[in-house]
Amino acid sequence: MKKDIHPKYYPKAKVKCACSNVFEIGATVPEMEVEICSACHPFYTGKEKIIDTAGRVDKFKKRLQKHSEIAKQAKPKTVKKAVKKTAKTREAK
Repeated sequence: MKKDIHPKYYPKAKVKCACSNVFEIGATVPEMEVEICSACHPFYTGKEKIIDTAGRVDKFKKRLQKHSEIAKQAKPKTVKKAVKKTAKTREAK
Protein backbone atom coordinates (compact mmCIF):
# COMPACT_ATOMS: atom_id res chain seq x y z
CA MET A 1 0.00 0.00 0.00
CA LYS A 2 1.17 3.50 -0.74
CA LYS A 3 1.60 5.70 2.29
CA ASP A 4 -0.35 8.92 2.92
CA ILE A 5 -3.07 8.33 0.30
CA HIS A 6 -5.59 6.34 2.33
CA PRO A 7 -7.93 7.88 4.93
CA LYS A 8 -7.49 6.94 8.57
CA TYR A 9 -9.48 3.84 9.55
CA TYR A 10 -11.42 3.78 12.82
CA PRO A 11 -12.17 0.15 13.76
CA LYS A 12 -14.59 1.23 16.52
CA ALA A 13 -16.48 4.13 14.98
CA LYS A 14 -19.72 4.97 16.81
CA VAL A 15 -23.01 5.14 14.91
CA LYS A 16 -25.89 6.99 16.54
CA CYS A 17 -29.40 6.47 15.23
CA ALA A 18 -32.39 8.79 15.61
CA CYS A 19 -34.09 6.04 17.64
CA SER A 20 -31.25 6.41 20.22
CA ASN A 21 -29.62 3.12 19.23
CA VAL A 22 -25.79 3.26 19.37
CA PHE A 23 -23.46 0.64 17.87
CA GLU A 24 -19.89 0.36 16.62
CA ILE A 25 -18.59 -0.40 13.14
CA GLY A 26 -15.36 0.04 11.20
CA ALA A 27 -15.32 3.27 9.19
CA THR A 28 -13.22 6.16 7.97
CA VAL A 29 -14.95 8.66 10.26
CA PRO A 30 -14.95 8.43 14.07
CA GLU A 31 -18.71 9.13 14.52
CA MET A 32 -21.82 8.95 12.33
CA GLU A 33 -25.45 9.91 12.79
CA VAL A 34 -28.14 8.06 10.84
CA GLU A 35 -31.90 8.45 10.65
CA ILE A 36 -32.79 4.77 10.55
CA CYS A 37 -31.07 1.54 11.56
CA SER A 38 -31.86 -2.16 11.81
CA ALA A 39 -33.37 -1.64 15.27
CA CYS A 40 -36.05 0.76 14.03
CA HIS A 41 -36.49 -0.07 10.31
CA PRO A 42 -39.93 -1.64 9.65
CA PHE A 43 -38.48 -4.42 7.49
CA TYR A 44 -36.26 -5.69 10.29
CA THR A 45 -38.71 -5.13 13.14
CA GLY A 46 -41.54 -7.01 11.41
CA LYS A 47 -43.88 -4.03 11.43
CA GLU A 48 -43.80 -3.60 7.66
CA LYS A 49 -47.20 -2.89 6.14
CA ILE A 50 -48.00 -3.11 2.46
CA ILE A 51 -50.73 -0.58 1.81
CA ASP A 52 -52.77 -0.59 -1.38
CA THR A 53 -53.19 3.16 -1.65
CA ALA A 54 -56.37 4.15 -3.47
CA GLY A 55 -56.89 0.65 -4.90
CA ARG A 56 -53.94 0.78 -7.27
CA VAL A 57 -53.86 -3.00 -7.67
CA ASP A 58 -57.54 -3.04 -8.61
CA LYS A 59 -57.01 -0.20 -11.09
CA PHE A 60 -54.15 -2.11 -12.69
CA LYS A 61 -56.22 -5.29 -12.99
CA LYS A 62 -59.07 -3.34 -14.62
CA ARG A 63 -56.69 -1.77 -17.15
CA LEU A 64 -55.16 -5.17 -17.91
CA GLN A 65 -58.59 -6.71 -18.43
CA LYS A 66 -59.67 -3.84 -20.66
CA HIS A 67 -56.49 -4.19 -22.75
CA SER A 68 -56.98 -7.94 -23.19
CA GLU A 69 -60.59 -7.36 -24.33
CA ILE A 70 -59.42 -4.83 -26.92
CA ALA A 71 -56.76 -7.26 -28.14
CA LYS A 72 -59.39 -9.97 -28.59
CA GLN A 73 -61.58 -7.63 -30.66
CA ALA A 74 -58.71 -6.67 -32.98
CA LYS A 75 -59.15 -7.79 -36.56
CA PRO A 76 -57.05 -10.82 -37.45
CA LYS A 77 -56.52 -9.37 -40.95
CA THR A 78 -53.97 -6.91 -39.63
CA VAL A 79 -51.86 -9.79 -38.39
CA LYS A 80 -52.16 -11.61 -41.74
CA LYS A 81 -51.09 -8.48 -43.62
CA ALA A 82 -48.02 -8.15 -41.47
CA VAL A 83 -47.12 -11.79 -42.06
CA LYS A 84 -47.54 -11.36 -45.84
CA LYS A 85 -45.32 -8.27 -45.83
CA THR A 86 -42.52 -10.03 -43.99
CA ALA A 87 -42.79 -13.02 -46.32
CA LYS A 88 -42.50 -10.74 -49.37
CA THR A 89 -39.42 -9.01 -47.98
CA ARG A 90 -37.77 -12.36 -47.32
CA GLU A 91 -38.45 -13.52 -50.89
CA ALA A 92 -37.01 -10.30 -52.30
CA LYS A 93 -33.72 -10.87 -50.47
